[in-house]
Amino acid sequence: MDTGKPERPGLRERKKQETRAALSWATIRLVVERGLDAVRVEDIAAEVGVSPRTFNNYFSGKGEAIAARHLDRARRIAEELRARPESEPLWEAIRNAVQTQFSPGDTSGDAADGGRAPDRRWIAGVSLMISEPSLQGEMFKANAAAEAELAAAIAERTGTDVVRDLYPRLVSGAVGAAVSLVMERWLRADPPVPFGPMLRDALGQLAAGLPVPDREEAAGPRA
Repeated sequence: MDTGKPERPGLRERKKQETRAALSWATIRLVVERGLDAVRVEDIAAEVGVSPRTFNNYFSGKGEAIAARHLDRARRIAEELRARPESEPLWEAIRNAVQTQFSPGDTSGDAADGGRAPDRRWIAGVSLMISEPSLQGEMFKANAAAEAELAAAIAERTGTDVVRDLYPRLVSGAVGAAVSLVMERWLRADPPVPFGPMLRDALGQLAAGLPVPDREEAAGPRA
């Protein structure tokens, strides 16, 4: 019987996914700590307990491994959106799907995990990492793929066509822009601020149709 939910991958596929995620996270962690040029594929493989050849089976280089974390998160958001109850309004379902991947219960290892304020040294390292020119191309590809993943899930939920109709790509692009903006503000905030409340605020404004803010509210403190 078709339940409408995606099938759970088999053990072999889950092991592959876990290895890929571990390699991506190890790459990010080491690059943040040491800098991109100071990290070798051998270092990353040793951190995870696999061979350099295994790393190369999953990624073409460090940039792809770093960007993979963003793409994997986007895929999980799309899967979560598909799994949300049909009775849930679209924007509520999107907010819930996105927030599950940035929540304290998410064990994927990011510092942007809901309620906590980030460590300044970690933030400085992440900011330096994503400013690397050699990483920009991989991040651009990952962003495009992430937008397409979410747009496909939105099209399925709304009965629209992801190729012919503007709506799913418009919504997906808006959500991606909101997450990117919140991440940028989070990285630059001084003093550090929690990621989760900013994300909820941004998605809430989108869900409300981006109403013009009250002048006094707009003049209030900013991250």
